[in-house]
Amino acid sequence: MKSWQIVRLVAGTFILLSLALGVPGSPLFLSPWWLAFTAFVGLNLLQSAITHWCLMESILRKLGVPGGC
Repeated sequence: MKSWQIVRLVAGTFILLSLALGVPGSPLFLSPWWLAFTAFVGLNLLQSAITHWCLMESILRKLGVPGGC
């Protein structure tokens, strides 16, 4: 997998998990504060789209994960 694919996989997983933990109707509900994590991930995705820089992708590339399209 390329670094951009891992970033999107992790972001999607974090969003779905935090929604499952933060939405009161979910069987995994813990606290509505988990929705703040959903917002944090969303803001990071917006920031990376605007600035063309993502910290996680930079870290993955330093760990040797290939970049590219």
